[in-house]
Amino acid sequence: MDEPEPPSSRARAKSSVFFIGKDSCGNWVVQDQRHVCGGLFVDRTQALRFALLENGNRPQAVIMVPGVFELDMGGEARAAHLLPLRSDASRERRVA
Repeated sequence: MDEPEPPSSRARAKSSVFFIGKDSCGNWVVQDQRHVCGGLFVDRTQALRFALLENGNRPQAVIMVPGVFELDMGGEARAAHLLPLRSDASRERRVA
């Protein structure tokens, strides 16, 4: 039987907003706002189920991202720069 996750890390995940979108390969991506929890899924239903499980079943804390959304598990240090990638052109405009 699997051991339950420690309460402190589970509580942190439940306070997060989760983003869901598709990456450039067509996989469904789920990622929390701090870039510490997420994954790749083959369909939207499984991605949404994971996000709701991890955020304490709060649909208002799940945001669907239009365009291309790549998984980035860089951690909290990079979370302040969370901007979904819509295309290569929009990324270049954002940097410039």
